[in-house]
Amino acid sequence: MRVLIRSTNPIRLSFLQALLKDAGIETVLLDQHISAVEGGIGAFPRRLAVREEDAAAAERILRDAGEAEGL
Repeated sequence: MRVLIRSTNPIRLSFLQALLKDAGIETVLLDQHISAVEGGIGAFPRRLAVREEDAAAAERILRDAGEAEGL
């Protein structure tokens, strides 16, 4: 797995997941359950990851969509 983005913004992460899903790339959102521990304050970034073999295509898709921040 390769982590593409780290973000505390759940809306952005959801958008990026949908963007990659539309391109046929499966994603995994790591650390999404940490909010139960942190009390939902958004202090810990979640990590969006893809399979290593999909990483180059996923990065290209995110760049083309103007979402390269954090790559």
